[in-house]
Amino acid sequence: MLTLTSLGAAGTVTGSKHLLTHGNRNVLIDCGLFQGLKNLRELNWGSLSIPAREIDAIILTHAHLDHSGYLPRLVKDGFRGKIYATPATRDVAELILKDSGHLQEKDAEFLNRHKLSKHSPALPLYGVRDAEHALEHFSTVDFHQSITILDGLRFRFRRAGHILGAANVQIDWGGKRIVFSGDIGRYNHPLMPDPASIEEADYVVVESTYGNRLHDQGDPVEALGAITEKTVQRGGTLVIPSFAVGRAQELLYYFWKLKQAGRLSSVPIFLDSPMAIDATTLMSKHMQDHKLSENDAREAYKIARYTEDVEDSKAINNNPYPKVVISASGMATGGRILHHLKNYGPDIRNTILLAGFQAAGTRGRALRDGAKELKIHGMWVPINAEVAHIDTLSAHADANELIRWLSGFKNPPRKTFIVHGEPEASEGLRMRIGRELGWDSVVPRQDQEFIL
Repeated sequence: MLTLTSLGAAGTVTGSKHLLTHGNRNVLIDCGLFQGLKNLRELNWGSLSIPAREIDAIILTHAHLDHSGYLPRLVKDGFRGKIYATPATRDVAELILKDSGHLQEKDAEFLNRHKLSKHSPALPLYGVRDAEHALEHFSTVDFHQSITILDGLRFRFRRAGHILGAANVQIDWGGKRIVFSGDIGRYNHPLMPDPASIEEADYVVVESTYGNRLHDQGDPVEALGAITEKTVQRGGTLVIPSFAVGRAQELLYYFWKLKQAGRLSSVPIFLDSPMAIDATTLMSKHMQDHKLSENDAREAYKIARYTEDVEDSKAINNNPYPKVVISASGMATGGRILHHLKNYGPDIRNTILLAGFQAAGTRGRALRDGAKELKIHGMWVPINAEVAHIDTLSAHADANELIRWLSGFKNPPRKTFIVHGEPEASEGLRMRIGRELGWDSVVPRQDQEFIL
């Protein structure tokens, strides 16, 4: 008997963990952190419905924190199997997991130093050493390579677009074929390949981040140029909370295109995120995983001033002149971007540009919803800066693109499971799948088991 249980990303857009069980074997597809709302974040501290030591293997679709960020904790709790991922995903995961462990250690140290936690002492969910131990379990698998593990489970990665190394995964096990979409990227993206089509599956597990929404079809280069020029003309600074992997490299590419066109020639651009700087370097290491030529990658990514150390980061905020600051994290949940929001948020001349999905419970979502103040480092910071957003910059397929990807299957699957979306988005996609494709689909609940 083959069963599917979603241990995360069920009724929410975060914490992706999907468990396949056949006989006494258990395989987890993705192993992400819950982020955003406090009640979701607290789930990271609870026990999974299956002990870590009973999970035999993990197959990772990509390295974003909401898909990989729980791995160090799982290893810490007793997981001893292999973690299968594409080579680029493994390299990106090294950046993301070490950074996550470092930030959690710093947060715990801050809470203890200022006695701000009810726990004594406050502890991180995991630290850098735990992340390093998790990385020892990785085993890389190339795209389109068919691999057999455990008791006859065969799987294959295909390109999903989205970010460097991202994949959807086809699994054949127990006489059934299950396809996990991972996070599906955009079609005709300037940097990432189109999501690969799959023709046959008995079951499909599909993300629904934008399951009920369509992206703006405008030109992102023109939109970015207009917002930047408007900010600079009033003497302000453009601050962009950015995902370090994927979004930061896309933004640099668009700013390069603007400078090629003779715009923003005198406006300095700062990339203030060590992880984003390292991720940009990985673009050159994994040339086969994106569309840029070697020359274009080199030229596009040298337009920014990279700030590696903290003193250089602080110097940006002492610079009174108009500029662009790209800094992580993308939803303003932590990292250096918080210092820039504290510094630039109160001034009406500045602009905060939201350039991606903002999950519920994050500072980015609060800004998107019109918040006039943000709580940062225990202080309420007034937000008088203009808040803008460009939806065309999303790395996720919108509702039409999700339907386009699903339409690549020649025959309807027996059932489609809709995950990784806020309730309205998942339900919106479920209704469209039924109306337009005529498929049977369901939105799983947390820990709900399905017999396949």
